[in-house]
Amino acid sequence: MNSARGRLTKDGIRIYAPGDFAGMAEAGRIAATILDDIVPHIFVGQTTTEIDRMITDMVTAHGAKSATIGYKGYKHASCISVNHVVCHGIPGDKKIKDGDILNIDVTVIVDGWFGDTSRMYVAGKLPRKSERLIEVTHEALFKGIGAVKPDNTFGDIGHAIQSFVEGHRMSVVKDFCGHGLGHVFHAPPNVLHYGRAGTGPVLEEGMFFTIEPMVNLGRSETKVLADDWTAVTRDKSLSAQFEHSVGVTATGVEIFTLSPKSLFHPTYE
Repeated sequence: MNSARGRLTKDGIRIYAPGDFAGMAEAGRIAATILDDIVPHIFVGQTTTEIDRMITDMVTAHGAKSATIGYKGYKHASCISVNHVVCHGIPGDKKIKDGDILNIDVTVIVDGWFGDTSRMYVAGKLPRKSERLIEVTHEALFKGIGAVKPDNTFGDIGHAIQSFVEGHRMSVVKDFCGHGLGHVFHAPPNVLHYGRAGTGPVLEEGMFFTIEPMVNLGRSETKVLADDWTAVTRDKSLSAQFEHSVGVTATGVEIFTLSPKSLFHPTYE
């Protein structure tokens, strides 16, 4: 099947043209720049509402549009998930405490292209168990990205992540996954962070999607709170997540959301 914006595979995955990579790279750059620029504003006593307010202003200053404001009724330019919150944490007025870990997730729209990325932040002194969780999650993302090249499968991505995480006696969240994107926020395929090598759709040049493993120190099970957004670990163990938007190239992968200031990992200092 073909359309004005590339063809669809038999699995419904859109194949974008070589010229579309530039649009994704610019959207990804702006999303990553915003997450760079919020770094000085993560500190003990800060509120996630104030962080989100600043992110909202940054999106506007870049001439971009927030993809999340108004999405299924959501009212914020970011999701901010603290400690045992796995994903989709809603900004609020509770103050950040010493040793808290946060995932901040931002998606912007630039000239019709969606740039989606998240990373971990730390307030105050980083506890060793949190540091280890963050290190494993960060490395797991890049294990998954390392499996991205034509003729590999999406199962190869999931297997690379799951085997690495479980080798460190942590668990991969199975209730949430990465997704296709491009000129839409969410599209096929579902990018699972677990699975068997050699299974699932075959990767082709021109596919755009996110890889965003969520890793728990405890068990993998999650539950969604009454607000219908916030997902937490059932056993209240700590959770971490890193996310990049990527495109499959002729020889491998292009990461659209690299940090311009090399601040993607929170131990940058």
